[in-house]
Formats: sequence, structure tokens, C-alpha cells
Amino acid sequence: MFSYLRSVLWMCPLIAVATTVMGTISLGASLFDRTGRLQHNVAVAWARMLLRICMIKVDVIGAEKLDPNQVYVFVSNHFSLVDTPLMFGSMPRPFRILARHGLWKVPFLGWHLNRAGHVPVERENPRAAARSLIHAADKIKEGFSLLIFPEGGRTRQPTMRSFKSGAARIAIQAGCPIVPMAIVGTRKILPPSSAHLHPGRAELRIGDPIPTSGMKGSDSAKLIRDIQATVGELSERPVAGSKTG
Repeated sequence: MFSYLRSVLWMCPLIAVATTVMGTISLGASLFDRTGRLQHNVAVAWARMLLRICMIKVDVIGAEKLDPNQVYVFVSNHFSLVDTPLMFGSMPRPFRILARHGLWKVPFLGWHLNRAGHVPVERENPRAAARSLIHAADKIKEGFSLLIFPEGGRTRQPTMRSFKSGAARIAIQAGCPIVPMAIVGTRKILPPSSAHLHPGRAELRIGDPIPTSGMKGSDSAKLIRDIQATVGELSERPVAGSKTG
């Protein structure tokens, strides 16, 4: 009972306040920096603030595999609302996200996404979705790495849904490596359809980058299946010292 009250009466209100304040700062920062780099720094500060509020400790495993001079398409599983602040607060490289366009309608969050140069996608509109993929590939060619949750949103099941091929198509079109990653532990920290935050540990596990040079669009289906298999392998080991409370 104490854990639930702490979550609802303390953590959730603080998250709302932090999001409002940092969203306003991000909006102000966008007036001075149209590249989105300054806004990304604000997002990182916001995410780390939320992780501290929720008493979540994150270990990043495999960051040494990334070339600091290379842009990537990062692909990860997605089980919890905690995953987004975990990514912004823990990723060793700056990035932009490809996410459902409905998020752009959320006050403060949507303003940040728009001004920081993130890429919305309308999955229910095939033509708009195709344009989003082209936009995303162009963003990579401009020098920005991209983060994608290819399941199409959070899954409420204990296992991953099938990955959509858009991430592989973007990586192939941009000619950049694609990096499989696994978020482990956040489902226990904040289960789907719940406001009960359980402080604990999570891990961001980074796999080996997979080159896409020489690949064609027709290779995207096999590539994304291989990526999902790798994410599954990365996810199998439990988080060291994890607990709920």
C-alpha cells in the first residue's frame, strides 16, 4: 500500500511538474537552436530527472560497440512508459525518434518533439507513413541517429510483437548500420495500464551494429527478422539485482 501511495501521490505529480517545466524550457531553447541539439540536451536532463524521481537505476551494457563518428538506426523492444525516459537519459549517443504522430498532440511533449526535429509517423495512413520513412532517412543523412520501437507501440503481452520492417527500410535507404538493443526490467517497474511505479533496476543492452551497405529494399524483411531475433537473445538474461517494491 505504501508503495502504491508513494507512486500515485508523490512520483506521478512530480513527473507531471518536471515534464511541464522541462517542456517549457525546451520550447524556449528552440527559439535559439533550430538544429534540435539544445532541445535534446533538455530532454536528457528531463529523462534523468524522471529516473531519479522514480528511483530507477539504469545500467548500459555494450556502449563500447558504438563508433562516436557513425550515425545509426537504433531498434529496441518496448514494454513500458518508462522506456522513453530510460532511452533519453541513458543512451550513449544523441538521437531523434520515429514515433506515432498522436504524441505530437500532447501538450509540452508534442511541442518538444516538433521543435526538436523528431519524426512523426501516421501508421494508419500508408502514404503518409511512406513519406515519414523518407523523412527519417533524410534525417539520418543530415547526421542524426534515429531510435525506433518497431513493434508499433508498447506491447501489453509478456513477449514482443512482430517487428515492422520500416526500421530496416530506413537503415537500408540511408546506408547506415542498424543496432539491435534490448530494454530489460521496465515492465516490472511500470506494468502496462498501471500507475504503480516500482523503484528498481533496468538495463539497456546494446548489440553489435549490423551494416546495411549493399542491401536492397527487398532485404528489409529478413533484416528485421534477424534484428528481432537478436533483441530476443539480448533480453533473455534477467537484470542483476532487480527487485520490486
